[in-house]
Amino acid sequence: MAIKVTGKNRREYMTQTPVPKLILTLSVPTIISMMVTAIYNTADTFFVARVSDVAEINTSATAAVGLVFTIMALIQATGFFCGHGSGNYLSRMLGADNYKEASEMASTGFALALILGVIFAIVGNIFAGPIAGFLGRGASSQTLEFTMQYMRIILFGAPFMMAQFVVNNQLRFQGAAYYAMIGLMCGAVMNMILDPLLILVFHLGVRGAAIATGMGQGTSFLVLLIGTSKGENIKLLPQNVHLNWHYIKEIINGGAPSLFRQGLAAISTLILNYTAGSIGSDAAIAGMSVAGRIMMMLAAALIGFGQGYQPVCSFNYGAGLTARVKEGFKFCVKYSTIVLVGIGAVAFIFAPYIISGFSKDSAAITVGVAALRFQACTLPLSGAIVISNMMLQSIGKGVKASITASARNGICFIPMILILPTFLGITGVEMAQACADVLSLFVAIPMAYTELKKF
Repeated sequence: MAIKVTGKNRREYMTQTPVPKLILTLSVPTIISMMVTAIYNTADTFFVARVSDVAEINTSATAAVGLVFTIMALIQATGFFCGHGSGNYLSRMLGADNYKEASEMASTGFALALILGVIFAIVGNIFAGPIAGFLGRGASSQTLEFTMQYMRIILFGAPFMMAQFVVNNQLRFQGAAYYAMIGLMCGAVMNMILDPLLILVFHLGVRGAAIATGMGQGTSFLVLLIGTSKGENIKLLPQNVHLNWHYIKEIINGGAPSLFRQGLAAISTLILNYTAGSIGSDAAIAGMSVAGRIMMMLAAALIGFGQGYQPVCSFNYGAGLTARVKEGFKFCVKYSTIVLVGIGAVAFIFAPYIISGFSKDSAAITVGVAALRFQACTLPLSGAIVISNMMLQSIGKGVKASITASARNGICFIPMILILPTFLGITGVEMAQACADVLSLFVAIPMAYTELKKF
């Protein structure tokens, strides 16, 4: 059960509670949040695959959602950049008893996200046509039309999407994971209610899916904003906004790993979609899109577990209690790996049943099953990779955190997706991410070890 922690006892709670108990307590609401969020992110793909009785239309609609994922990944990347950058710093400041800087960083990070979100919305809609054409090279004209419909609405919600990522992460880094969970769950419920209603009842197709996503994100934004006014959580105040180099530099240092991770995910998805489309057209794009969404859902618990560790890591590092940082790292890597072995085995065995629930196209199912099985085999490696990245980011090691964050979706993946299909065709596309995961492990472990040995 989540425990609400007030500012009065926050320091004692974060620095004296046994590390395993503290991580588990903070990770329960974040795991729930991530699982629910992953489910409602996947809901668009699930219901869009049922917009018509014609399989070709369903495949085009599913492919369109997959193509726009690149834009959504960029929006998320920017939101996490501001959220993790400001959250890491304010948590360290709270650990060091510097409430003034923590408060100013919270408001500054929030304001920066809103500004960047408005820029995304305006520029994205002005150039929506060229962007859709760029994303959908190799896709059919019908898929491009669906892409335009879905993307325009998603872009209008960019300011709220970015801002809610910031508030959610700031609450987590204060140890207020309960409020963060409530905010995300309210948005998830809204999205999952509206998806079938708008897509299947009102027949709005991909537009309905986009509206449902936007309404869900807007709901999360409002509820999370209310959460900042509760208890001893840091209040977001206009007078505390200071867009100066001091705070921008700290946001860049703490947020760059998230920007690289999510930004490279967008670039990698773009390359993946283009490569899959050039080899297997819409069916390949749809199959890889479904497999990717499933893996995101399977990895959600790991991300939530790691997010429970992050405030423990940053707060105790700021307080000079590095032994607790190291203890938490070992605990998280050990148990996340054990759980992921089980999850990976289930995904491998039941891959055909899982993928067929999201697509009626036999060609898309074939591609999706193979991709899911390859990635299920390397899923257990994600524990060490993700926790290493989160630890480095939380203690302010921006360069090393950026390198480890870039490995899985960029440094290691991009060469794989460019090289393997040349020799193996569609099989190379299907196995590229799994190969990148193996290589990423050899990047993450040395980076983490060089810092842990200093404790």
